[in-house]
Amino acid sequence: MQTAKNSIKDRVGTAVVLVAVVLTVGLINNFWLIWMVMGIVYLLAFHEAMRLFGINNNSLYAYAAILWLAAALYPYGEDLFVIAGLIFAAAVAYTQNIPWKNFFPFVYPTAGMLFMLSMYQEYGVTALLWLLVVVASADVGAYFVGRSIGKTPFSISSPSKTREGVYGGIAVATAAGFFIGITIVDITQAVIISMMAAIGAVFGDLFESYLKRRAGVKDSGSILPGHGGVLDRIDGYLFASIIMLVLLRGLV
Repeated sequence: MQTAKNSIKDRVGTAVVLVAVVLTVGLINNFWLIWMVMGIVYLLAFHEAMRLFGINNNSLYAYAAILWLAAALYPYGEDLFVIAGLIFAAAVAYTQNIPWKNFFPFVYPTAGMLFMLSMYQEYGVTALLWLLVVVASADVGAYFVGRSIGKTPFSISSPSKTREGVYGGIAVATAAGFFIGITIVDITQAVIISMMAAIGAVFGDLFESYLKRRAGVKDSGSILPGHGGVLDRIDGYLFASIIMLVLLRGLV
């Protein structure tokens, strides 16, 4: 009983600190500060992803840092992601001794973090707030709806999730995201983008669950007391950010 109470206390305390940090950074709304904070999150997530993928190559951290430095100077993150892929493919062909799995962390979590930074550069801090509300609402909505009426398993990759919870989470996230989205786009676009980003968040969470089951671990890390690792907190954002930016560019 005492252990459970301590776990809840840790979880709440960590959540309060994270919310305070996010709000402070958002209110300051300075590119270099946001780039730096995202960079710290990215490198921590990159480290956890290497563990989940079973990769032991410390030189990859240097390449990840160089890529993030380039993102500060070049505004189109998806271009950098493609260039990184081309460079890696060329290196594999040239040396013939680089495992393909070494590129996995440059897909996940790198792609999502680059898209997130690009979205801030193109659409401002309000777009990040929109993303935050959608993903958080999808998570909270799925939890409460699943606990109350959930019966049908959603996927073997995450046995605790139910279809009812997932559908409820998407509905809650669409409604909550709509009120932020209409400050950037029109009504129809706000609904579509919020819903699709919420679906992306669901599968971002599911993908990380799949990786953890394959790696045989409960959490991606232990840096956040009561929450696990950084990837455990940002998994939904890594998929949702890509979908949201693509739709913003395509529909607006």
